[in-house]
Amino acid sequence: MRTFIAIDLSPDIKTSLAGLVGRLAPLSGEVKWVRQDSMHLTLKFLGETDERRAGEVESLLSSVVPKYGSIPLTVNGTGAFPPGSRTPRVLWVGVQAAPSLSLLQEEIEAGCETLGFARETRPFSPHLTLGRVKSPAGLAPMLQEFEKSREAAFGEMTVLRLTFFQSKLKPSGAEYSIIREFPLK
Repeated sequence: MRTFIAIDLSPDIKTSLAGLVGRLAPLSGEVKWVRQDSMHLTLKFLGETDERRAGEVESLLSSVVPKYGSIPLTVNGTGAFPPGSRTPRVLWVGVQAAPSLSLLQEEIEAGCETLGFARETRPFSPHLTLGRVKSPAGLAPMLQEFEKSREAAFGEMTVLRLTFFQSKLKPSGAEYSIIREFPLK
């Protein structure tokens, strides 16, 4: 099974982001937009994980997550990867959080590495993927509208738990199911 560790977003933030996607989607060329129910902040993508390794990840999360208290999180601003490109591949919304989020993510990253999962080579840059560009054709009107949200606020929440998700790839897009949730202290 494909798995990842993430923060599930509050319903208010998901609704706010879905409103942005609703404004952008009619203007875009070929962009695969993230569905509202699938919006989350990934802390660690694990990929294919068998039952034994999933159990090891659950044990790791059970020991790491309770060491951290709740984490305030703000969602605001938009951007794209690669930065400054006229033909972006990923459209995202920014995330600002207490420094403890980066500490927690690094402890999870290091723990997963000891379990045999490859370490992410890029530094942790908290963001929410809104869409993946499939073709640059016809993007200009959507990118102009997207730029208007560069400083927009999409909501605040307090992170109270992390979620270990399973991802099933389907023709309609990935479907996520919760394997287990891990409360922060």
